[in-house]
Amino acid sequence: MENSNLLLVYLTTLLVLLSVSAILIFRQVWKTRRVEGTLGRLQAKLSKEKGTAQEYYELGSLMLDKKLYTQAMAQLKLALKALGDDEVDNAPLIYNALGYTYFAQEQYDLAIRTYKEALNLDPNYVTALNNIGHSYERKQLIPQALEAYEQALAYEPDNKTAKRRSESLKKRVAPAA
Repeated sequence: MENSNLLLVYLTTLLVLLSVSAILIFRQVWKTRRVEGTLGRLQAKLSKEKGTAQEYYELGSLMLDKKLYTQAMAQLKLALKALGDDEVDNAPLIYNALGYTYFAQEQYDLAIRTYKEALNLDPNYVTALNNIGHSYERKQLIPQALEAYEQALAYEPDNKTAKRRSESLKKRVAPAA
């Protein structure tokens, strides 16, 4: 009797684990198919006709997710060119994404310049402040990085990234002082 109960527990556990695994795999496949479908649709449309800034940005973002930085950069530049007067509010977002493409390719000077462009358009864009701080860190420009993180914290005091990076930089700078 004990053996059959133990077997039943093992079998039930195995079925639950397999069911959860199947659900997770199905969700991932569904998500991937949806992303690939959107990617294919946008590429087909934009190869035939001129698109909107939003479409170029969406395609560039999908390419960023796939780590296709050169292609993403081209799409994001097209998004900037396609910006209309009614879409000017989206420009900082596009500049930030473009800055990330440069950062991912270790072109930190271009990344910094692009993040600054985003910040010129929206000075309290916290994500761009975090990103420019990270770029300054990579270039070993610790005072500028710390300043960027402090600015981010001024706009968003609960920003975990800025807090963590700022504290880390302060610890590095404090012993030298």
